[in-house]
Amino acid sequence: MYSRLPVWTAILAVLLAVLPTAFSRPTRRAEDPTTDPFYQPPAGFESQSPGTILRERQVNASFFGFIPDPVDAYQLLYRTTAVNGSAIATATTIFKPKSPKTDRFVSFHTAYDSSSPTCNPSYQYQLGVEQTGLISSVERLIIQVYLEKGYIVSSSDYEGPDAAFAAGRIEGMGVLDSMRAVSNYHEKLGLSSDSPAIVGTGYSGGAIATGWAAALHASYAPELNVKGWAQGGTPSNLTGTLLLLDDSPFSGFIPPAIDGLSKPSAYGAEVTPLIERIITEKGREALEFASTHCAVADLGNFFSQSLFSTEFQTLGPALLDDPTIQSVLNDNILGTKSDETPTVPVFVYHATYDEIIPYDDADRMVTSWCGNGASVAFTTYKSGGHATTEVIALPAVVEFVEAAFNGTVEEGCSEDTELDSLLDPLALGVSLEPLLVALLDALDVAGEKDANVQRDVRAWETTVPLQGV
Repeated sequence: MYSRLPVWTAILAVLLAVLPTAFSRPTRRAEDPTTDPFYQPPAGFESQSPGTILRERQVNASFFGFIPDPVDAYQLLYRTTAVNGSAIATATTIFKPKSPKTDRFVSFHTAYDSSSPTCNPSYQYQLGVEQTGLISSVERLIIQVYLEKGYIVSSSDYEGPDAAFAAGRIEGMGVLDSMRAVSNYHEKLGLSSDSPAIVGTGYSGGAIATGWAAALHASYAPELNVKGWAQGGTPSNLTGTLLLLDDSPFSGFIPPAIDGLSKPSAYGAEVTPLIERIITEKGREALEFASTHCAVADLGNFFSQSLFSTEFQTLGPALLDDPTIQSVLNDNILGTKSDETPTVPVFVYHATYDEIIPYDDADRMVTSWCGNGASVAFTTYKSGGHATTEVIALPAVVEFVEAAFNGTVEEGCSEDTELDSLLDPLALGVSLEPLLVALLDALDVAGEKDANVQRDVRAWETTVPLQGV
């Protein structure tokens, strides 16, 4: 086990130095989504169109739960759609900088990777909230990069009201409907029209939401003025991802994925009866744990376990051969249907040695999309692992976002390989150097090719001073 206190102390010092301290905010105390009435849609909401705003409020945004963020922050509860087409409601958080661009916004899809509503970004982003979702906490620094560049940023609870983690279709529709909701909120945000330009971006679990939003854009929400999508470390084939994760330092992602796919808004009607037939007591405890904890706790609790063993469910490794499971997993493969192809430019990036998400699956997704006429720029990172690539690729992602807004992304498909794992702290400009330095400090935690993460993932929960602050 190794100490990270100096790293996070440095990060907090950077934030306190670059953020102003004078601000006024509402005094409402944040409340867990499982009990907060804000998240309960009003009677009759089912008759509203997707993207309709059902509730709104201003909130206290923060870094790591205790450093106030002096931007205006709003939350919208909006109507969206379950996998079976029924109406559900979820929330998005909107961050508005002091001098925003008024014709566009960024849709940022954080990787909260949990089947517990307590881990929803809309809750974790608020002041005074215990930071049980480490990934979202670190990715707030990336949101701040876009805010410093003048973009309004929306970050949705795209997994829906019951946290259907890994269910790509519900996540994609959740993203698209959050874009609709923000567009409907244009007057209060000071946006110049109800059809602002939008670029969507997300990494890892957030790339599930991004990839499926890109795939469903043309059929589900064609009126949205989306200019581009940027997605990295994409879990484009859940079967391949589950096989790579099992019995690894990252096997803790599997229970929330199974639990998420089993949620009522996802595939509960199909999957729950099967689970009830095959689950063991240990398996039931695993799903119950996943349904009430965030990714950090899941990783520590299920470290290097095989969730396909008969200790958890009676089918053992044959679980993936079950027709019901196969049907659900096949329904969540990106690139299998020609009518689910992105119609605006996409930037895809992935590490060759990604130890969490198979590189080959992302490569097949890109090949399929390109074969169906999409414009995809695919960058392969030869150095680093899953966590490090998100930070190393950030300047390229920001560059793509700005090019997409400006309409200067080249059409067609292209491939590029990056060999260098070094990142210039000035890559995003002098004004953003402190934030990039903070991200690089966080990156030190992972080590070369994420070796530290692989050696002792359980240390995240016990050494990062973000739990219970």
